[in-house]
Amino acid sequence: MRILNLTSDTKKNLLEDLLKRSPNSYQQYEDRVNAIIEDVRKNGDTALFAYTRQFDGAETNASNIRVTQDELEEAYRMVDDKLIAVMKKSLENIKVYHEKQKQYSWFDSRFDGVLLGQKVTPLARAGVYVPGGKAAYPSSVLMNVLPAKVAGVGKIIMTTPCSKEGKVNPATLVAADLAGVDEIYKAGGAQAIAAMAFGTESIPKVHKIVGPGNIYVALAKKAVFGHVSIDSIAGPSEILVLADETANPRYVAADLLSQAEHDELASAILITTSETLAKQVAQEIDHFTETLSRKEIITKSLENYGYILVAENMADAIEAVNEIASEHLEILTANPFDIMMKVQHAGAIFLGEYASEPLGDYFAGPNHVLPTNGTAKFFSPLSVDDFIKKSSIISYSREALEPIYKDIVQFAESEQLTAHANSIKVRFEES
Repeated sequence: MRILNLTSDTKKNLLEDLLKRSPNSYQQYEDRVNAIIEDVRKNGDTALFAYTRQFDGAETNASNIRVTQDELEEAYRMVDDKLIAVMKKSLENIKVYHEKQKQYSWFDSRFDGVLLGQKVTPLARAGVYVPGGKAAYPSSVLMNVLPAKVAGVGKIIMTTPCSKEGKVNPATLVAADLAGVDEIYKAGGAQAIAAMAFGTESIPKVHKIVGPGNIYVALAKKAVFGHVSIDSIAGPSEILVLADETANPRYVAADLLSQAEHDELASAILITTSETLAKQVAQEIDHFTETLSRKEIITKSLENYGYILVAENMADAIEAVNEIASEHLEILTANPFDIMMKVQHAGAIFLGEYASEPLGDYFAGPNHVLPTNGTAKFFSPLSVDDFIKKSSIISYSREALEPIYKDIVQFAESEQLTAHANSIKVRFEES
């Protein structure tokens, strides 16, 4: 793993390198994705089934696209009871954490007849996309579904690719059932996003789509935004570890590799004030990589987007942390809580040597759907807030409006909106 001194040039080059992984950098796929979306929008199930046959090799139709109760029961029989017990523990932690995020309607009334407020309403329908393929991520099912459930969403539907035999990964199905998904459909890729965005004969239209996916899924979510809401356009996973000389190099190396194994575009970065630690971590990474099952992916990831940056001081290191705005940030320093107060931009912050990133991925409770590619500067983790909407409430009595109605009229007329002004004036016309 390359070791570089942290300078303005290395930081600039690093940021440019990381941005290459953004879904916004894959315009060459957009025409294909847009064609799929338009086809599904116009032709509904016919197009959806055709793309499922083309991309997944599965024959789906109106009678088998929805996962049945029998299929759910079969999934429970196929998943280890111990794993189901772990899922239930994780589910409870996630639920408890997100219940603290709930917002409620409020109203403020005055003696003169003014009532102002905010009405909080959960979304009527939400769609969750879950990737299929070679890997299954039941943890992502829990993380995407439970905030919607806590928010009180009326109906939660899920789409996920199936195998050529029409089967969905059993762990994915069990997680969905435990979390409370209402309907599960066998559909993947851009075609599934289009189906949820516009509705087909089999899949209902939703109001918001959340969940990770490949570049086609990411671009499809980007394309349908505006017709529906989306959580974000997620890029590849990333971790940044900020460490000083007190950090354990084995822990740091292990944590960096925990993200590098995701895929070849994943990013793993260490910023440290200790040159000694930098060299020790590089050695530990070499040792660990030789024994890990996804060695080839890890090696490519580190070659492409792995960095160890040595900073002159902690102030420079923190400045770089804020500019990178990583999805996952671990702080392994003598006083991580003090450093944390100086961090402005990060998706999730892990403090201390026993709060490694996989703790957040699976079990602690905070959501692991996080902003990537520097978007932590303006985006937040998936939360209950993503599944509610707010309406402003305004009520005035005549007695409250009369002292101010001329002010409103003047404001409206200054903008040459005479109908606006008239709407107020007619209420005080002399009979």
